[in-house]
Amino acid sequence: MSNPDAEIMSSATSAAPVAQPRMAEVIQLARVVSILGIVYVHAWTGLTAEELAVAPAGQALWRWVLMESFGRSAVPLLGMISGWLVAGSVARRSYPAFIAGKARTILLPMFLWNALAILLVSGLAAMGLIRAPVPENMWWLADELFVLVTPNHINVQTPFLRDLFICMLLAPLLVRLPTMALLAGAVLIAGWIGGGWQVPILLRPAILLFFIAGILVRRHDLAPRLAALPGGWMAVGFVVLISAKVWLEFRMPPGALGASRLAALGDIPFRMFVALCMWQFIWRLTATPAGAWLRRFEPYAFLMFCSHLIFTWLFGPLLGQITGPLGSPGYPVYLIVQPALLAGATLLLASLIRRLPDTLAGALSGGRLER
Repeated sequence: MSNPDAEIMSSATSAAPVAQPRMAEVIQLARVVSILGIVYVHAWTGLTAEELAVAPAGQALWRWVLMESFGRSAVPLLGMISGWLVAGSVARRSYPAFIAGKARTILLPMFLWNALAILLVSGLAAMGLIRAPVPENMWWLADELFVLVTPNHINVQTPFLRDLFICMLLAPLLVRLPTMALLAGAVLIAGWIGGGWQVPILLRPAILLFFIAGILVRRHDLAPRLAALPGGWMAVGFVVLISAKVWLEFRMPPGALGASRLAALGDIPFRMFVALCMWQFIWRLTATPAGAWLRRFEPYAFLMFCSHLIFTWLFGPLLGQITGPLGSPGYPVYLIVQPALLAGATLLLASLIRRLPDTLAGALSGGRLER
């Protein structure tokens, strides 16, 4: 990788020994697969939240399976990869240089893409051309741009970058803490999540939990051992956890004491387990021709992460006029191909960005696009 700061976005399911690929290649592929999964979480449906709640069962279930089995593994995996990488790189630079690098590759792209989202998406919405959020007041504008205390309304993925930067501020301390202290911190974060406390230091405290997990995975060389966990145990674990998740989300009485907090807390082990399943899949896929082909997209993955919701707001409804919204006969095909469509749009966008002055192109891509 040409830029060391690109590491931010930038081990098998049988009991038999697993061939060990190069970690750099596994991580490159994991970035691509994770960000393609995020697209499914944010896929255009053509329905409001209220309409989604009563959407046709078949397609709604298919979308839910894609989101929960593929999309929801993305943030845990990206968070753990970031922790794994920082555990090996944070000591190479002084603290000011380290933080300045992360600000350039995390915060600056976040600000710029949020500004573009407001300009393009809210601008067209204000003209009545699309349905999308528009600025309500100056505080709304500042909060949407800088992700101060509220998750974004348009680029809903960028709070990950905001919280990831907070993790980077803590990284030099975290990598020096003993394992027991890190585990104690993880327990405290789980209590934070289960308690439902809203503390805007972190909008999604689970990201810090995933980050710590990545540090521990590297410290104890767990990546290949996790990839070689027996498939039978993984299948049993998946059935148990997804059953618990379905019960918590759909069967537990909504008015039950602590129902929402228990569901939020129960979501964490499920997401981490799904991320482990995805890690095993990616570990095996890395050595295949398909994995090598997908890795070629890695330099563009961060750009896709930052821009895909702008494309979705602007062009999702247009394409949806052909297939119809969720519940229409043509929608399942549209749902499946959305990552491929957005990948193509990202490649076109990258070709345009490369024509910009070096400073602006580097800022938009976080220094990840080669000229």
